[in-house]
Amino acid sequence: MLRRTAAAYCDVSEAAFEREVAVGRLPQPVIFGGKEHWDRRAIEAAIDALTGGSVKDWRDDSPLYKNRSA
Repeated sequence: MLRRTAAAYCDVSEAAFEREVAVGRLPQPVIFGGKEHWDRRAIEAAIDALTGGSVKDWRDDSPLYKNRSA
C-alpha cells in the first residue's frame, strides 16, 4: 500500500502514520516501483503486537454478524 492508503487503513492521518513508523510501532516501507509501499500483513502484525493480539472483534457480540464465517 502507498502511504496514503496505509494511513487510511490504520484510520490515522499520514503524519500520524509517519510518526508511528518513525518510532518503530509500525513497519518500515519497502521500495517497489520507485515508491514506498507498506505490506498490510506487516501492519496487522505490528498492531497485533501492540495490542497483544487480544483485541476482541466487536462483531462477535452483534446479532447481525453472529453467524459470519472468518
